[in-house]
Amino acid sequence: MARERSEEDQNRQEAPEALTEEPTAAEEETVAAEVERPSEEEQYAAEEALHAEVESADALHEEIIGLQEQLAIQKELAMRAQAEAQNARRRAQQDVERAHKFGVEKLLQDLLPVVDNLERALAAIDTENETQKAVAEGIELTHKSFVDTLAKYSVETVDPAGEPFDPELHQAMTQVPNGDVEPNTVLEVFQKGYRLNGRLVRPAMVVVSKAP
Repeated sequence: MARERSEEDQNRQEAPEALTEEPTAAEEETVAAEVERPSEEEQYAAEEALHAEVESADALHEEIIGLQEQLAIQKELAMRAQAEAQNARRRAQQDVERAHKFGVEKLLQDLLPVVDNLERALAAIDTENETQKAVAEGIELTHKSFVDTLAKYSVETVDPAGEPFDPELHQAMTQVPNGDVEPNTVLEVFQKGYRLNGRLVRPAMVVVSKAP
């Protein structure tokens, strides 16, 4: 009997020790997971915050795209304005150059009949006559003065006698059969032509050959 009581007392003393045993690693992980797991409210709030951040990022991205498009439009407008300004400057420069080159064209057209009359007068003078010969010398000096002045302003004479007919520079008054020269050769110049800085002011009036 005494021995049985002793064993029971020993069991009673060991029982509390069993109750105070340390938790296992698995138990600790389970407890930690339960402690760290957010509540539904916290999870919802976190999702809402993330959603708001995504929307804010999307809005910022769209705003950046809009600004880039506006920048591209403004850049294109600036390039067009620059190109138009360059074209305007070029046109103005060309107008000035044309004015310098061809500003005397109207005056030239008024002077050419005077030159024509001087040449006709020279052609009509009888150089064998001493009186007319003296007059011819004066006319020649006047004619030379006119021609030299025209040359200063880049005026060229178109006098194509004996040259092939060129419809860009010559105006055919008539065609005459002639077997001594090639067809479409200028046989006679009724009236000389003139060019101003390479541009035709008046074509030469000519007689052109044709095959007999």
